[in-house]
Amino acid sequence: MLRRNRPLWITAAAAVVALVAGLLVGRFVVAPDTAGAKTPEPGLVTVPVAFGPLSNDVTIRGEVAYADSVEVTLDTSGVAGPAVVTGQVPEVGSELGPLGVALEITGRPVIVLPGELPAYRTLRLGVAGPDVVQFKEAVRTVGLDAGDPSDDVFTGTAAAAVTELYAQAGYPPPAAEEGAEEGVLAAQDAVRSAQQGVAAAQAELTGVQRGPSAVDVREADNAVASARRALDAALAGNPDDPVAIGDLRDALGLAQLRRQQLDVPGDTSSQRAQLSAAQQQLTQARQALTQAQEAVLPTLPAGEILYLTQLPRRVDAVSARRGSVLQGAAMTVSGATLGLSGTVAVADARLLEPGMTATFELPDGGEHEATITEVTPGEGDEARWTVQLEPAPLTPQEVTELQGANVRVGIPVGATDGDVLSVPLAALSAGPGGESRVEVVDGDPREGSRARTRLVAVETGLAADGAVEVRAEDGDLEEGDLVVVGR
Repeated sequence: MLRRNRPLWITAAAAVVALVAGLLVGRFVVAPDTAGAKTPEPGLVTVPVAFGPLSNDVTIRGEVAYADSVEVTLDTSGVAGPAVVTGQVPEVGSELGPLGVALEITGRPVIVLPGELPAYRTLRLGVAGPDVVQFKEAVRTVGLDAGDPSDDVFTGTAAAAVTELYAQAGYPPPAAEEGAEEGVLAAQDAVRSAQQGVAAAQAELTGVQRGPSAVDVREADNAVASARRALDAALAGNPDDPVAIGDLRDALGLAQLRRQQLDVPGDTSSQRAQLSAAQQQLTQARQALTQAQEAVLPTLPAGEILYLTQLPRRVDAVSARRGSVLQGAAMTVSGATLGLSGTVAVADARLLEPGMTATFELPDGGEHEATITEVTPGEGDEARWTVQLEPAPLTPQEVTELQGANVRVGIPVGATDGDVLSVPLAALSAGPGGESRVEVVDGDPREGSRARTRLVAVETGLAADGAVEVRAEDGDLEEGDLVVVGR
């Protein structure tokens, strides 16, 4: 019997399942025309009022590197023989400052001085030019006096400064040319000999100019008197002897002539000529001595001086090796401090100027300050500008980690004076009088249009990063208050 009623039971079960399914569909499926009426009203979109500093930044990417990298090439043309590096080879990372020795070649130093013009000739007494002026200015910065820099002549004062320069560097000054010292000794002997010649000629001239002595005059007077007495005696005793009388008359005349000759000034032309020749010889000897002395004054060879700008400089690479012959560049140097360099669009560049403070991220995630030192326009009207920055002092470890890095640099171009209230720009609306205002939610923002809110008129300030500084003018506004930014 059960077997005969099986179709009936199956039909009944199917009817029950259909009934249950219908009830479920009627409970959970909503008709489209009534679905909206039963959806909950969305809440208000709000953001809390922030309190803190607000700044508007220009952001760039900056390369960290030592600035003004240059190769150092030394003039070895004045070196006799191979230019062998004998010492003072600097280490990478060391600094070259004023009066420092960059390298030692064949026992001679290459002294560092501040300057832009490279050394191109040996400076010696009498030469003139801008390189002389640069030398005088350079040694003055290290406390040495080489003479007035406005005078472009290398004088004895400048030569004396060379001696002191080498003394401070710990080296003897450049040696004089071979035979120069012997030349000075020979010139000194020539001057002494010429001085003796002048003295002898002067004595002879003085003797001639002085005239006869009192003894000579007395002897001449006595001779005249004696001749006259002899003549008078002959005339009185033997007047008839004409020969004897004539001889006596001649003797008297000769004595008188000799006496008269003593009163005539002597001829000094010969003595004067001899004195003039001796004096000329002395002048020439003294000139030769001056030249010989100048030849032994210190000189400044071009190969023993290295002018560099912006000292001190950091040694980045060294190709010179002790004991090897110097060929090509000896080393590469750069500025002694790390610099930041980046580019910026024209519009942002016009907001920047030297002296502004920036921040960049350190490898450990910390922030570090830097100062803009230069803002350089690009070559074209639309070309990006170059910004140079100088970081605040860094530790040696930070320097090592930062060198060659590319970092994010933020440059505030506007900032609030301390902490301020700020809201998103989307929170602002305009009132009927054109005033700015925000809508503050005092109730539950999830209630949507039924939520309790109030309008607060505000004065706006600096806008940055999608936020704006606000100050309540009519009503209360505090940190953490919820303001409406969307519905």
